[in-house]
Amino acid sequence: MTGWLEGKRALVVGAGSGIGRAVVDAFRSEGAQVAVLERDAAKCAALAAARPEVPVVTGDATTRGANDEAVAAAVDAFGGLDVLVNCVGVFDFYRGIADLDADRIDDAFDEMFAVNVKSHLHAVKAALPALRESGGNVVLTESTSAYYPGRGGVLYVGSKFAVRGLVTALAHELAPHIRVNGVAPGGTLHTDLRGLSSLGMDAQRLDDTPDRAAALAARVPLQVALDGTDHAWSYVYLASDRARGITGGVVHPDGGMGVKA
Repeated sequence: MTGWLEGKRALVVGAGSGIGRAVVDAFRSEGAQVAVLERDAAKCAALAAARPEVPVVTGDATTRGANDEAVAAAVDAFGGLDVLVNCVGVFDFYRGIADLDADRIDDAFDEMFAVNVKSHLHAVKAALPALRESGGNVVLTESTSAYYPGRGGVLYVGSKFAVRGLVTALAHELAPHIRVNGVAPGGTLHTDLRGLSSLGMDAQRLDDTPDRAAALAARVPLQVALDGTDHAWSYVYLASDRARGITGGVVHPDGGMGVKA
């Protein structure tokens, strides 16, 4: 792949690590100019040092203000915006309804859906005028959890089904001028995906699970354990003009989960 995104101007929300950071690097390697919104100040500093050509905005993607600021930074730097990507997420470490304390449901629900769903809405809303002007496109991050049970707890799975719904609803609403698609990664190595702070899980990282690479490979037909660099090329394809006939669709870089016996 060479130059698939040449001339494209992109904003990646949630780009400090994992899939989002890999998307930044892949987009840059394919010729795109890229701006970033990231909440973690240390990750922002590391990204700015490694990629000084990338405008980096530090802010909370669940808020209108941070998304407005990031879109403005991208438009100011590049003269417009062609691609919006959202990779923001938080996990629940498979907490089922039976194990979820009733007095913690409200806070856990609000946090999960603010991060995993509302951040996508705010990002799209903020980027909409610029994307309409350019005839651009949006790529949101779904998950295998939006298609198969057991790949998260009740709140995480519910939130990812909601993102799947956003892709469908937004693709319908924004056609024919803006394409909207999703990527549904399977389990991912080298991610900083953490648990809900409202459930006391914010110091717990999914990537710290013992023998995670072997476990991920064992549960899919292709017997591969994928990381953000593997997933990033799905975002590149959907953001490129080679996917100009695709909207409301999803790419599944999950090792073949859908054909698992």
